[in-house]
Amino acid sequence: MVPVSSMILMAVNALLGIAVPVFLTIYLVRKHHARPATILIGAGTFILFALVLESIMHQLVLKGPHGADILGNTLRYAIYGGLAAGVFEETGRFLSMQFLMKKEPSRPLPGIAYGIGHGGVEMLILFGITMINNLVISALINSGQADVLFAKVPDEAAAQLQTQLDQLQTLGAGTLLIGLWERFSALVLHLGLSLMVWAAVRKGGKWLWLFPAAIALHAIVDAGAVLLQKSVGMVTLELIISAEAIAVAAIGYLVAKKMISINLQVRRQP
Repeated sequence: MVPVSSMILMAVNALLGIAVPVFLTIYLVRKHHARPATILIGAGTFILFALVLESIMHQLVLKGPHGADILGNTLRYAIYGGLAAGVFEETGRFLSMQFLMKKEPSRPLPGIAYGIGHGGVEMLILFGITMINNLVISALINSGQADVLFAKVPDEAAAQLQTQLDQLQTLGAGTLLIGLWERFSALVLHLGLSLMVWAAVRKGGKWLWLFPAAIALHAIVDAGAVLLQKSVGMVTLELIISAEAIAVAAIGYLVAKKMISINLQVRRQP
């Protein structure tokens, strides 16, 4: 049986996982006149580069001749996973901003709007929808209808499904709350990275270093999470990730301030 308290938190997480991106989108569009298309570009880029292209590469690499070596070594897996996420997502960010956001003004708002789209759809798909799925499965478990699930999956997937069912029945409230915390940290991280890459695209020249810096920072955060998850507690790990996300967001904030300052200087020139 899945505890009722866990199911209530799943429902809350599902609601927030969907409501937060929607609210931020509406707020940016109505309050700050951000272009909805920019937010959709961010969302579409995450889906294409992270969920499709990166997933294809994982299938090729991890099921290839070197896959066992990578999966069997935590350090190698952390470095591989971190670099894959950094390269694919930040390259997607760069290309979308370079070619799909040409009409946007050279100010921070488009970078923020893109970040809300990129991080928001990740929160919605990987957290909100996942929580809805977990809630439905939990309801089936508690009503004694788990056999319905096994009837719909092939035999080779039955063991994986059983593992998922077992995890749901032992899933505590603390784990669910930490999952919500993690999603907010990820959203903050994406905002910072988006501002960095936006500045690299729009300003170019000496600002271009922000693009490889974004790849490196993204890779460090993801790889660090893999390396630390077995050596520190969940709360400590999330504190570290949150601190990293805030640090990246602070860099993005400073970059945005510099962009505004340069824009003001240009306007004041005769």
